[in-house]
Amino acid sequence: MAMKNIIEDLKRKDHKRYLGGLDFFRYIGPGLLVTVGFIDPGNWASNFAAGSEFGYGLLWVVTLSTVMLIILQHNVAHLGIVTGLCLSEAATRYTPRWVSRPVLATAVLASISTSLAEILGGAIALQMLLDIPIVWGAVLTTVFVAVMLFTNSYKKIERAIIAFVSVIGLSFLYELFLVDIDWPLAARGWVTPSLPEGSMMVVMSVLGAVVMPHNLFLHSEVIQSHEYNKRGDVSIRSKLKYELFDTLFSMLVGWAINSAMILLAASAFFSQGVQVDELQQAQSLLQPLLGGNAGVIFALALLMAGVSSTITSGMAAGSIFAGIFGESYHIRDSHSQAGVILSLGVALVLICFIGDPFRGLLVSQMVLSIQLPFTVFLQVGLTSSRRVMGRYANSRLSACVLYAIAGVVTVLNLLLLAEALGV
Repeated sequence: MAMKNIIEDLKRKDHKRYLGGLDFFRYIGPGLLVTVGFIDPGNWASNFAAGSEFGYGLLWVVTLSTVMLIILQHNVAHLGIVTGLCLSEAATRYTPRWVSRPVLATAVLASISTSLAEILGGAIALQMLLDIPIVWGAVLTTVFVAVMLFTNSYKKIERAIIAFVSVIGLSFLYELFLVDIDWPLAARGWVTPSLPEGSMMVVMSVLGAVVMPHNLFLHSEVIQSHEYNKRGDVSIRSKLKYELFDTLFSMLVGWAINSAMILLAASAFFSQGVQVDELQQAQSLLQPLLGGNAGVIFALALLMAGVSSTITSGMAAGSIFAGIFGESYHIRDSHSQAGVILSLGVALVLICFIGDPFRGLLVSQMVLSIQLPFTVFLQVGLTSSRRVMGRYANSRLSACVLYAIAGVVTVLNLLLLAEALGV
């Protein structure tokens, strides 16, 4: 009997060792759920504006934004894993109301701005494909997303979104094969910062479109829903180990897709001296330049991006609003429902008053960038606190890096303000 137990124990250990190399696949999901938020229609507008106006010159913004995003998302995921709280809940519990309430209120406004861009993108795609007016396309997109949010579980939504991300990525990969890319020039653009005259608004739109405040709330919410903190230190350390892979993999997928948008715009439009000022124009110009299939694929990918990112923005809004009341997100909870309805409903109403959809997309992303420093300073304060994180609190070096990121975003916002005022 003792020998049998020993053999069974060895089998279990071998099985564990075998699974060890594949364990990380079980942890992929939360990161991809977040990734779709920064390949949304707002990104499309920002990236096509960047590529068509400045060629490869603003690729560095995608690189910088993605590096910042990896660090911030990894950090906020730690908050969710260790405390079992999302960022909004932690802010409500551990900071004074005069700090948490204003920041969370602006985060709700940022989520509305995000939903506006996502719904508008889906509406533009429906107009491209079926000639549906923008307002009715926005209504259809909102209704479809609301049904998905109010009837699906996290896991079902995760699978749907991973499928959407795959379609979007393959669409741009296909279209990149149809254009001539100056790869040496593109490589320099990825790593060489430059600020061409008149580019500040586009730079801030690209930055806000990648490092989106609602995604920080969303990541902490989705990852804490697994309640790793209740399983003890072993579970926490295991999750922390694999979470970085999930974040790196997912954010690099987003970097590649965003870069592909700028490369496509630079090669198809900037080289022809064409400045894109609406996504419908981008589609109509792609058809003669790259063939009819490219235009259809562009519209289908935009629709996928609009629907999937509206789902995540609605979830983020529900998480932020519920967190104000000290609750985690659950679609059956009245506060979560109120957050979702507020974000999608207000965004839909605002779309009815937007005269220039493309500029509306750009401005919505700039609004996110303006709100971002408030969320980042709040997040870093919480993750650096031993009262909140215990022995998993940020090291002094990590805190300095995170505060530096918040400082960079703040400086860029000030530069944008100076440009707007003509200083």
